[in-house]
Amino acid sequence: MFPLTVRELRWAAGGRQVLDGLSVDLGGEGITILLGPNGAGKSVFLRMLCGLLEADGGSIDWGTGARPARGIAMVFQQPRMLRDSLLGNVELALRPLGVPAAERRARAQAVLERVGLAGRAADSARGLSGGERQRLALARAWITRPRLLLLDEPTASLDPGSVDAIERIVREIRTEGTRILMTTHNLGQATRLADDVVFIDAGRVCEHAPVQRFFARPASQAARLYIQGELPWRMAF
Repeated sequence: MFPLTVRELRWAAGGRQVLDGLSVDLGGEGITILLGPNGAGKSVFLRMLCGLLEADGGSIDWGTGARPARGIAMVFQQPRMLRDSLLGNVELALRPLGVPAAERRARAQAVLERVGLAGRAADSARGLSGGERQRLALARAWITRPRLLLLDEPTASLDPGSVDAIERIVREIRTEGTRILMTTHNLGQATRLADDVVFIDAGRVCEHAPVQRFFARPASQAARLYIQGELPWRMAF
């Protein structure tokens, strides 16, 4: 799956060029944070990586060439839950993999323990708070042992305690060898989690640098203005 080589990705919708020649190289380890203003193309890029969107042009080379049939998971800002228990929602992720029922249940219970939801395994997922829903969504992705995990603003609109819990889980997933790409508008969160930062503006990568260097010495004017809070935000697509 890695190294992941992206070249000149293009995608338009509603007469607007959302991705306009996006290119980036990504290795197989660590946490990369995608930063940029609303509408820059970050979420669209993640959806292309997981196969939900097809590019109008450009290429994604997965090391072996084609997108892997398995090993990629994505958690959305507003995850959808089944009308089922927490345990049932997590078990669901293992059914397409042919995991036996007893093993599915055992693994689901174990991952719920790791995200702090084991005591509510039998409760309906529809009754969870926002932070709990995101922890459940992370558990559902984590249980598949993905090689690549895509996170689209997983802590947006959450309280500080929930943000801290999500960040802890993300770090744990990374320690088990999962490669993580994550979008956020929380610059503090980026400094806490990222190994490197990819800054996207107007559908292009303006800068890709280690996190310390990006925040200490941003090389692009767009990144400097974004960090200073002066870059005009676009309408979210």
